[in-house]
Amino acid sequence: MLSCVRVWLNRTYAENVFFMDQLRRNPGDRAVEIHATHGDPDSPVLAAADTAEFEPEGLSPAAYVEYALDQCARRGIDVFVPRLHQEAIVAHRAEFEAAGTVLLAPTAEAVAVFRDKVTAYQVVQSIGIPVPPWWRVANEDELVAAVEQLEAGGHKACFKPAAGAGGVGFRQITRAPFSLAHLSGFPGPYVPLDLVVRAVREAEEPVDWLVMPRLEEPEVSVDCLTGPDNLIRMAVGRTKNGRRRGFTLHERWLEPARRLAEGFGLHYLSNIQFRMYRDEPVLLDVNTRPAGGLHQLSLCGLNAPWAALQLALGEDPGEVVPPFLGTDYTVVSGPRPVRSLSLPRQRDDEPEQAPVGPAVPVAAVEVGSAQALPL
Repeated sequence: MLSCVRVWLNRTYAENVFFMDQLRRNPGDRAVEIHATHGDPDSPVLAAADTAEFEPEGLSPAAYVEYALDQCARRGIDVFVPRLHQEAIVAHRAEFEAAGTVLLAPTAEAVAVFRDKVTAYQVVQSIGIPVPPWWRVANEDELVAAVEQLEAGGHKACFKPAAGAGGVGFRQITRAPFSLAHLSGFPGPYVPLDLVVRAVREAEEPVDWLVMPRLEEPEVSVDCLTGPDNLIRMAVGRTKNGRRRGFTLHERWLEPARRLAEGFGLHYLSNIQFRMYRDEPVLLDVNTRPAGGLHQLSLCGLNAPWAALQLALGEDPGEVVPPFLGTDYTVVSGPRPVRSLSLPRQRDDEPEQAPVGPAVPVAAVEVGSAQALPL
């Protein structure tokens, strides 16, 4: 009988409750126990895990690596899926392997390249993969100059942090003066240029933004699974047009994604995003982690988290091909349980607490799930 696999997800996105669900619903009924850590007691990943702990706050990357090594040793972790401080953790891969833990994460070189969007665009452009025009700005003069160049070319300007994830900090520039129109309905991404300039001017430190044209849909996120041998096992595109989602195996999206995954050591699960610029697909972003929407591939008959875990354990799943492409769908939210008891923060001088047991669903949080559209 195969032994139970012990998996740890550190401070991760709420959507990864689906990642955990898929690990447990593996085709071979292999026993999987999941440990989760987070800083938010109401994170649904804590409730979905078999054991859970609060993460200490304020640790430097180096101190967090020591904390992670201790977690792996105490918890008997076989596979660690790091999100927080991923770059620092993968730099110590050999130490985790010595402790008996495999990191389900890309190489340190890959994480370093794609952490900074400017570095990523420069490297990707050098191998012939199209990228959108971009300007890195630090002050109001550079910001205005970039916006004016884009507008002169007939484009709408937007900006986002040069290093970041999940669309945090993305805004679209408008010349419309601030008015009640900006206060009606739900908050949107549009910000008047004069307010942005004023905020940058009054900031205590320089900003580090990427200014780009507003790229057109469809947005295609290619979920990739690549082995430590740099050979890709899976590449499937998820399309987005407004609320409508779908799937694609078209080579215009998959071919550049394969080149990136295999050429840059994007081992295990990665997500490579494209949008349209002048009727041509261009790279939008590279995520060196499983995408929050990865579970949507289950609509194509795929269990990508389990295939990745097999690779990490040395059990090569071979080529992972969707047996069919799911119908178009949309994403809706639904309740997930939270733990009924708060997890008290543990100080260094306090004895270790017993693992928290399964959650009691006395409250709920909203997490997105995929639902097919009636077409």
